[in-house]
Amino acid sequence: MIFRSLVKRLQLFAPPTRINYVSASPGFAEKAGSHRPLSFTSSTLSNLATNNQGRGATQRLSLISRHLNSRPQLEINTPFSTERISQESDDLPYTPIERPPPDLEKLEEERRKAFSTMSAQAPHPSLLIPGPIEFDDAVLQSMSHYSESHVGPAFVATFGEALTMLRKLFQTTDPASQPFVVSGSGTLGWDMVAANLSEPGDEALVLHTGYFADSFADCFETYGIKATQLKAPIGDRPQLDEVEKALKEKKYKVITVTHVDTSTGVLSEVEALSKLVHKVSPETLIVVDGVCSVGSEEIRFDEWGLDVVLTASQKGIGCPAGLSIMMVSGRAIESFKARKSRPGSYFASFKNWLPIMQSYEGKKASYFATPSPQLIHALHTALTQILKQPLSERFAKQKAASQKIKSQIDEMGLKQLATKPENQANGMTAIWLPEGLSPPEVLPLLNKKGVIFAAGLHKEIAAKYIRFGHMGVSVMEDEKRKELEKAMKALRDSLAEVERKPQ
Repeated sequence: MIFRSLVKRLQLFAPPTRINYVSASPGFAEKAGSHRPLSFTSSTLSNLATNNQGRGATQRLSLISRHLNSRPQLEINTPFSTERISQESDDLPYTPIERPPPDLEKLEEERRKAFSTMSAQAPHPSLLIPGPIEFDDAVLQSMSHYSESHVGPAFVATFGEALTMLRKLFQTTDPASQPFVVSGSGTLGWDMVAANLSEPGDEALVLHTGYFADSFADCFETYGIKATQLKAPIGDRPQLDEVEKALKEKKYKVITVTHVDTSTGVLSEVEALSKLVHKVSPETLIVVDGVCSVGSEEIRFDEWGLDVVLTASQKGIGCPAGLSIMMVSGRAIESFKARKSRPGSYFASFKNWLPIMQSYEGKKASYFATPSPQLIHALHTALTQILKQPLSERFAKQKAASQKIKSQIDEMGLKQLATKPENQANGMTAIWLPEGLSPPEVLPLLNKKGVIFAAGLHKEIAAKYIRFGHMGVSVMEDEKRKELEKAMKALRDSLAEVERKPQ
């Protein structure tokens, strides 16, 4: 059957040349154990064609033969394969462009210079966005910890120590306060606040400094809480007199403030705000969204009288993403215990998580939902690194680096979204692009130079600015890593390159 099928195909398409057919069947066209090709010459094909379909097939073969080379075919080392070699094309002649061969060694050297090579990590662009940030080698190595039981004594001890270290980072010694570490993103913190510290029908006052206030308000509405936003112009924050007026007009169960809004780089004055709330509306719980501030901005939980500070692992703390972290005051916990309805979430419920956190911090095994042992080990390492120096020194170094960056941005003639110095965050900078430029024109050039910035996030102005994250190991070890200097040079060169491009 194979032979007949082949003959039929050759009658229509085969040139008057030698065609080789290699049998894949043992014993067929095979001699001394090796595959030997069966050969068909043009005369053989002609006879086959005449015998089977007569004159018409011969004419078709003759027409095809004009366009095919009569040289012997090259054998292909694949059963059932044939290949034809065509004659020179009658298309227009092609003259290849002569280019010198690439200098591979030079290209590799340039790549290594552009990308981070200051650690044991694979060469990569410096990630300088407002989170996730660059991570220290030791933190990433902690992620490779062998698998262990989440209720085993070794892991329970590690988790308990991490919770205790969080108290030091948030600067609380009050035994009534409680740290929480739950698998999830910083957004989970919103759910934990809305589900546990307010009930359907309650009022929440959300101070708006950017994108994340909108989202927090939306989260409250999801749980049936009425959210009122007090908005400031882009780059600014609500003024204290405005907050005081709002608090006097209505009773709010909670007030929320984004310490640093990642979309705008605006820093809120938490200490003064807390004093005002305690004075004007002492029953209102004070909730701080510190996702982009914890580890980069000072927070004195007890001294400032805060009720909740929520954050995430992947920003100023310097641990890979995946942990939602909170510090909750004793007053907030008592408010939770006095609620009249069940929490609006099962996974986020304090009823389920509070005894777990208390047990782990007491070095006792407990279980509600499985934590991530590897992430907890990484968090433990990151917190150990943070606390190896006084927090005052860390925050002073963070502020000095931020001021240096902002000064250079001013020298370049660029503007920040947060124009007032008191509104400018220390862990990031949001930068207006020159008129007519957009992030897609600048960010790829930065990437080629080994630096990654973030595009704009605020929905009203996203196409007009970029964001530079400078926190964590990139600041604390800048003397060795030199990432901030590299970033500023890359920004200057990229903007100059865009301006030189023809319009």
